Amino acid sequence: MNLMRGYDVCCGLENLAVYVERGEESLPQFKYSPEHVSGPGADQDPSEITYLGCDCVSTSCRPDSCSCLQHHGESYDENLCLRDCEGKETDFSRPVFECNVMCKCSEACKNRVVQRGLGYRLQIFKGGPKGWGLHTLEFIPKGRFVCQYAGEVIGLAEARRRLQSQKPGDMNYLIAVKEHIGGGKMIETFVDPAVVGNVGRFLNHSCQPNLFMVPVRVNSVVPKLALFAGRDILAGEELMYDYSGRYKNVTEKASVQETTDMDLVERKPCYCGAETCSGFLPFDISVMNSG
Repeated sequence: MNLMRGYDVCCGLENLAVYVERGEESLPQFKYSPEHVSGPGADQDPSEITYLGCDCVSTSCRPDSCSCLQHHGESYDENLCLRDCEGKETDFSRPVFECNVMCKCSEACKNRVVQRGLGYRLQIFKGGPKGWGLHTLEFIPKGRFVCQYAGEVIGLAEARRRLQSQKPGDMNYLIAVKEHIGGGKMIETFVDPAVVGNVGRFLNHSCQPNLFMVPVRVNSVVPKLALFAGRDILAGEELMYDYSGRYKNVTEKASVQETTDMDLVERKPCYCGAETCSGFLPFDISVMNSG
């Protein structure tokens, strides 16, 4: 592989440099940020510290004594792999809260994973109808953190405005993450890395992905959108996730109104090549609705 050693897409802001396989002459122009930044309409500043820390003085926190772990349980095992809820391979619905800058535990605490940044060598490449993509240069075990999807955190009105102003040929980087918190309530986070973002913006969609996204909170109530390996990933494999937020094509039935509204949207074709490919890229019609 031809690595452009003189050009780090991350501008030295990550633990590891990320190079472009075949040159950077046509790489999209954007400002690199390893973390979220506050954008128009954001309810919360993602850089604001909003969580109290634990008083643990041990090297790594224990669930019987750590205030962070007592609330939500252990999220990672001894190998720093994300735990599932009940031993189910695709069930990663447990809230993830890592120890933060206010905690007294050491940087080696195993409840500090996503905040450590990139841990695997990644490379940007271009080829085929999908355009730019991201692959790994080394083996990644199942459950390990790979990278964040970071960008501008914006409000619903701004997300709708940006989608409505897009032309048919424009790339859509905006993602809407919905978290159900009980009592019929839901938290929505809108992230757009089109202008300010990180290496996650180069990830392509797949209907049978090898990554899945989990909202992880560290210092702020605004979640980091963390991507973990859903299976063992071999060196050289393209890294992909399902833009709809699902994993292994576990689908939910759309309502009649959503199906009708979707007929009015010009869907973009999906080129993932999976056996279960739906033929179109996912699109959250609720962002476009005025309600």
